[in-house]
Amino acid sequence: MRIALDAMGTNEAPRSEVAGAIQALQELGGDLEIVLVGDEALIRAELANHPVIPKGLHIRHAPDRVTSADPPASVIRRKPDSSIVVGLRMHKEGDVDAFVSAGSTGAVMASSLFTLRPLPGVDRPPVGTMLPTAGELCLLLDAGANIGCKPHHLVQFAHLGSVYARDAMGRENPRIGLLNIGEEPGKGDELTIAAYDLLSVEPGINFVGNVEGRDIVTGDCDVIVCDGFIGNVLLKFYESVAGYIIGLLRHELDAVEDRKVDLEHVFRVLDYAEYGGAPLLGLGGISIICHGASPPKAIRNALAVAARAVGSEFVKHSAEDLQS
Repeated sequence: MRIALDAMGTNEAPRSEVAGAIQALQELGGDLEIVLVGDEALIRAELANHPVIPKGLHIRHAPDRVTSADPPASVIRRKPDSSIVVGLRMHKEGDVDAFVSAGSTGAVMASSLFTLRPLPGVDRPPVGTMLPTAGELCLLLDAGANIGCKPHHLVQFAHLGSVYARDAMGRENPRIGLLNIGEEPGKGDELTIAAYDLLSVEPGINFVGNVEGRDIVTGDCDVIVCDGFIGNVLLKFYESVAGYIIGLLRHELDAVEDRKVDLEHVFRVLDYAEYGGAPLLGLGGISIICHGASPPKAIRNALAVAARAVGSEFVKHSAEDLQS
C-alpha cells in the first residue's frame, strides 16, 4: 500500500508532513509506504532533523507549490509541477493508492475532481468530515464542497456515506439522517422535503429520518446528509465550540488542586487532529483533505484514514453500490 502525501500543504510545511509520515510508518506498520511529494531539497533538510527514518518513506520531487492566492480551478493548468497536481497524477497513474494533502482545500477538491473523475452515478462528490457525539463519531456529508444541491444529490451522498461508514468506520448497518429544522417529514424547505421523500423509499440505505441540529450530539446517526452550505456552517460552528470548550477546561483544570483529575479523554474527543482528514467521496480514487494548520498527529491520522479506505476497497464498493 502506497500513499502520496503532499509535503508542501500545511502552514509549516514540510515539518508537519515529515513528522506525521514518520509517525504513521512507525505506528501503523504493515506494508504501508509513504511518498512525500514536494521540494526534494526542503524535504531532505527536514528529514535530517530526525535521527531515525523508518523504511517505506520515499520522495517524489515536485518543485512548485500551490498557495491560497492560486485560483483552484486553474491549478492543474498553471501549476502542473505542484505537489498537489503531481501527487494526484501519481494516484491516477497507479503509482500510489491514495493521496493526502493539507494544502488549499479548493485546489485539492478541484484537482481531485478533474484528475480522479467522479464515479458513474455521482454528480457532485461531497466532502465528509467527522463530528464528535455522545456516542460514536458521525460522518457529515457535505461539509462544504457543494452549494445549491438538488434532492437527488443528497441521495447520492447517503449512498456514499453509507458505504464509507460501513467500510472505513466499521458500522454494520449505518444510520442515515437528513439534517433539517424538524423531525416531521413535511418540515423544511423544498430541498429537504423532496430529499426526505426520495430517501424514505431509497433501497440500500438505512434512512432514519430528519435530524435536528440539537440532536446531532446524541449520536443517533452514523451519517448526516445536507447541502454543503449548511454543512460548512455546522462544521465551522462545531470547530469553534470545541476550541472554546477545550480552552475553558484547560483554564479550569489549572485551578484544580487535585491534579489527578483526568480530562485527556475530553480533549481527544474535541481535538480535530484526532480525526486526521476529510475524505472527498464519490471519486475514482481516494483523496483526503486536511486542515492547513494540521500538526504531525493530524497528518498521521489522515494517513491512517487513507490506509483504511484503501484496505477496505471503499472506491470499488462505492461504485458497486451506485450501480445496484
